[in-house]
Amino acid sequence: MSGIRYDDSILNHFVLTVKLAWPMLLLGVVLLLLALNAMPVLAIIPAVFLVFTVFFFRNPRRQAPGQEGAVLAPADGKVIDIDTVVEEDFIKGPCKRITIFLSLHNVHINRAPVSGTIVYRRYRPGKFIPAFKSHASEINEKNYIGIDTGEQKVLMTQITGFVARRIVCWVKEGEPVGRGQAIGAIKFGSCTEVFVPPDTSLRVEAGDVVRAGETILGEMTAETINKEVRICLWE
Repeated sequence: MSGIRYDDSILNHFVLTVKLAWPMLLLGVVLLLLALNAMPVLAIIPAVFLVFTVFFFRNPRRQAPGQEGAVLAPADGKVIDIDTVVEEDFIKGPCKRITIFLSLHNVHINRAPVSGTIVYRRYRPGKFIPAFKSHASEINEKNYIGIDTGEQKVLMTQITGFVARRIVCWVKEGEPVGRGQAIGAIKFGSCTEVFVPPDTSLRVEAGDVVRAGETILGEMTAETINKEVRICLWE
């Protein structure tokens, strides 16, 4: 886990990329210098590696909508499934689940789906099976982030996969977060699941492409705004 601090200044967007990727950036620079010294023609390989690393860990600015009761996408990607399930740990009842898959070209910064206070943090060791498998959430490494908005509770979990084996989260219990704020990342890959109350009005469907911190996944009605919401992230 990481102790990275974050704010939304332009400079910090670049600084965050460097903090997340510095081991790979350092490796790329060393390999580039060695290649330039030994055989310049080979320098293209570490140069491409450096460009890919910066691209993968990029952190573009996002403008979160201010719509009341909206639940935002916590990660970039494509909605691959929407179904109804029974969530027993937090909602403790039926809910709608939205599954989002990220490919290598997507931004991999995780963002808060709602504004509130971090009231729960827990890390669970686990395995590293492919994230698209249905049982990955039950056995893979996972980090839990619980948010209390004052009117509802949101639990976001970051889950590793076969490629993504490094969870990063820099928020702690007692800290406030803003809707759409960058709060973590999963290095190399990810898939997200979002669980919302069953009467939430969804605004996405399977096949839609969503953007973290900007796309509204659903709107909670007056009857559901005081109910609990659970959001899970994994690769």
